Amino acid sequence: MSITRRRRAGGAKRDAVLDAVAAVLAARGYENTRFADVSAAGGVAISTLQTYFGSREDMVIEAMQVFTDREVDALRAVSAAEADPWRRLVALVDRSLHNSESTRQILVEFWRSAMRDDELRHYSAEVQTRYRAPFLDAVLQGAERGAFELAHDAGAVTDLLLSALAGLIVSRVQHHPTPSPTEFRDVLLAQLRLMLGVKGPTPSADRIED
Repeated sequence: MSITRRRRAGGAKRDAVLDAVAAVLAARGYENTRFADVSAAGGVAISTLQTYFGSREDMVIEAMQVFTDREVDALRAVSAAEADPWRRLVALVDRSLHNSESTRQILVEFWRSAMRDDELRHYSAEVQTRYRAPFLDAVLQGAERGAFELAHDAGAVTDLLLSALAGLIVSRVQHHPTPSPTEFRDVLLAQLRLMLGVKGPTPSADRIED
């Protein structure tokens, strides 16, 4: 899908402005991120913001698009750094569980906004496909190598895992009572081991050193 809202003006300075937009978005939400707020946070004139983006809506949506692209790239980097399929899945889970509070806020705003904006909704589906890919690839590769004995469809297992991670993000953003990331991780990995029929080391080996 083409991203029609993106423009070329601004270069490196525009990227810094988009970071400021993301920070305001995390703190104030989609509806309350205005040119004036970003101008104050990023030290950029409102007229410059209007030149870069045209409208407040375009500015906020582009910031969400850039932010989610970065999240996908981060997952790809995590995936590329670990050859073993199970340890790769653990690393991907850890990356998702330890997102910053601002990252969680922006992701929830992205999901909410995609419900109301046709372009962003289509883009959200594209992002989900790319976000899902490293998880699914690890599951499939583990099965191909004989490290996993799948009792269920690989895609269904992957979607259940991602749904659990997304559900925790929403609960944490809403400040609902939730288990600690460590407690949630232990339960999630135990269930994932069962679904995948993981062979090899015991769950104590799931601890990945920093």
